[in-house]
Amino acid sequence: MEFDSVSEILRGKTGKISVHGWIHNKRSSGGVAFWILRDGTGLIQCTLRKDSVKNFDELENLPQESVVEIFGEAKKDPRAPEGYEISVTSVKILSKAAEEFPIGRKEHGPEFLMDNRHFWLRSREMLAITRIRAKVLQAAREWFDKNGFIEVHTPIIVGAAVEGGSTLFPVNYFGQKAYLSQSWQLYGEAYIAAVGKCYTLAPSFRAEKSRTRRHLTEYWHMEAEASFCDLEEIMKVEEELITYIAQKVAKELPEDLKFFGRTPQDLLKIKTPYKRITYDEAVEILKKSGVKFSWGDDMGADEEKILANKFEQPFFVTHYPKGVKAFYHKPDSKNPKVTLSNDLLAPEGYGEIIGSGERIDDYNELMKSLKERKMNPKDYEFYLNLRKWGTVQHSGFGLGIERLVMWLAHLEHIRDAIAFPRLINRVTP
Repeated sequence: MEFDSVSEILRGKTGKISVHGWIHNKRSSGGVAFWILRDGTGLIQCTLRKDSVKNFDELENLPQESVVEIFGEAKKDPRAPEGYEISVTSVKILSKAAEEFPIGRKEHGPEFLMDNRHFWLRSREMLAITRIRAKVLQAAREWFDKNGFIEVHTPIIVGAAVEGGSTLFPVNYFGQKAYLSQSWQLYGEAYIAAVGKCYTLAPSFRAEKSRTRRHLTEYWHMEAEASFCDLEEIMKVEEELITYIAQKVAKELPEDLKFFGRTPQDLLKIKTPYKRITYDEAVEILKKSGVKFSWGDDMGADEEKILANKFEQPFFVTHYPKGVKAFYHKPDSKNPKVTLSNDLLAPEGYGEIIGSGERIDDYNELMKSLKERKMNPKDYEFYLNLRKWGTVQHSGFGLGIERLVMWLAHLEHIRDAIAFPRLINRVTP
């Protein structure tokens, strides 16, 4: 038997229908029971009347999260939560749930909801986040495909650090020392000589002992690399990509955004080009804001928040000092103390969502950078060899999906931007 979907009804389908799903919530009064049914595509109110539904007493006492097939009539009703409801004529019980579903109507703290994440996924909040994440990834892939990038995949178990040894998760790989990947970048740079422009979506791992609202130990990383591409050109890629994603989410999921207090118009008004400020200018802004910050320091969450509160749209901070960027960032020929690098910061205090830059493309210069940082060139032999055969000017970036979702949906904490967050103190469920 074919069933209708809740989303079809919410888009205007009326008349006789049959749907199946879970009893998301329920209440009853005076011979009338009201269910909120969830089928994976949406939630809708269902009205059961004692004088028109058989076994009403059994149905009225059916526990939350029981699974049912519902038959009845769908109609428009402005009094219903979603503007439509189903007047039920009959119900078939497929699965009777246990009593006292762990996620009750009362307010629960974040730790309780983290412990019960496998049930919290069914909440209105997580349904909306799941849709927003999916739309972000769909939009990103659309943009990359339209602009000549090809999706590739690279190892997650690696033999050397990309972003620094202090944030590596070690892996015992059959007696050899290995690590969980911090980034695909070194492999992405290998790919560009084959395909020109490429991107990936994969988990990245950072063993950062951080408890800020913006850090996960495992996060989803969308990274891109392009040949014959300088710093300004890669920034154009970044701003066009983010604008495309933001506007698509705003146009296609306005109600999900509104649920979190995000006005879709905030995202629709985002236009390119984004404002650019140098690291030097950022330092001056921070000092004028009363922050004790010296040139050469790396900006953390607190400094980025202060900067990002001064902008209404995403903006770039460019030309970071050599000491705060990874070994592969190309020094600026006009000022070797700084690199051809940028971070893209989201406004409203959200801070960095993309780290990016032009790569060192000269073998000797890259070798020098490794040695200056006391890194073993042998660990990067394949990466160094890329500069011997077919080296070319190239640039790339890494986009944190959860940070992007956090900003788009106006969330307070990054843990709410992913189904099963991995934090410094949490590895379950």
